[in-house]
Amino acid sequence: MDIKKPDNTDASADTNSPFLEFNSSIPESGLVLAWLTRDNTKPLRPVKGSALHTRFGSFQHSSMISSKYGTQLASSSSNQAGFIYLLHPTPELWSLSLPHRTQIVYTPDASYIVQRLRIRPGSKVIEAGTGSASFTHALARTVAKNGRIWTFEFHEPRFEIAKKEIEDHGLDGVVKCSHGDVCVNGFIPACDEILDASAVFLDLPSPWLAIPHLKTVISKEKIVRICCFSPCMEQVQRTIETLQKEGWLDIEMVEVSCKRWEARKEMIRKPQDAIERLRDIKRRRNEGLKKRNERKLAEEQNADAVSEAQENAAATPAEKHVPDKPFLPSEYNPWGKGKRVHEGEDGYEWKDVSKVEAELKSHTSYLTFAYLPPPVQGKDGNIVSE
Repeated sequence: MDIKKPDNTDASADTNSPFLEFNSSIPESGLVLAWLTRDNTKPLRPVKGSALHTRFGSFQHSSMISSKYGTQLASSSSNQAGFIYLLHPTPELWSLSLPHRTQIVYTPDASYIVQRLRIRPGSKVIEAGTGSASFTHALARTVAKNGRIWTFEFHEPRFEIAKKEIEDHGLDGVVKCSHGDVCVNGFIPACDEILDASAVFLDLPSPWLAIPHLKTVISKEKIVRICCFSPCMEQVQRTIETLQKEGWLDIEMVEVSCKRWEARKEMIRKPQDAIERLRDIKRRRNEGLKKRNERKLAEEQNADAVSEAQENAAATPAEKHVPDKPFLPSEYNPWGKGKRVHEGEDGYEWKDVSKVEAELKSHTSYLTFAYLPPPVQGKDGNIVSE
């Protein structure tokens, strides 16, 4: 098999990917992410004559075309007044909307991995375990058009889907998708290019089997950094043993736990309002007790009249009983208690607040980092054996 050097200069110049470039307006058939709720984002490509139907209403594709990214689009349904947001694709939003074929690397882990591996524009990266290609998108944006990513997937159906997805998103000038089992056969047989990566990411069930194959496909001129993504501690232990055996240094295991900050509006509640509301409740309670006592006194004074009225009522058709008027809520209600008050609704005082979530996100995986220095060369230019 002929091995060639990657030449993506021309290909990247023609690449028009929404993940590599920002467009202000939505083109026809261009990728757009329809934000329905915080946990529901739908990717679509607007085509004239089509529509997006949701529980918030129907949204015509023709209304999306040429609109600005970030537009709030109102429903075209006459009986529904919902809306959606039309957002520009980013790796972070794509990870929330893509169909999950495997466990994916979410933004907290992805951002930390990119920083620890020192990936930047122009970097060359090996990724083993393409999966749903979520992290591949994040890597592609970081290395930009003059970088290169070699991603490997052993499961052929997932490989075919990921490859098509990469091509549809215009990332094939930066990302080279390959099918093969790198744990058994290594990286070279699965790829027809010369690999000289300076960063490696392994998302594999057995990363310790792939590590010995790396020395033939990583850079010999600079420090190479690696990250292994493993959900179990037993995997971490075996990975560390292999890294030590292969000469990798500064081995460290990290678990990323995060809390999300939320910005929202909170109703302003003044002490004076609370005091006045308590006074109002007490006043109305006393009025209710007074009316009840007056009613009881009247019933006792007119016991004979009531008895006679009951006898007459028994001889005549029963009249519909009208219950006593229920106790009404306080008229002084500065916070809308008992009502459905929407955030930011007029008639109330609001302030902008930012709060952190109460609980940590659940465990995803352990991240094992290490680096490999370049081989030491002798005076004659040959690599000094260990």
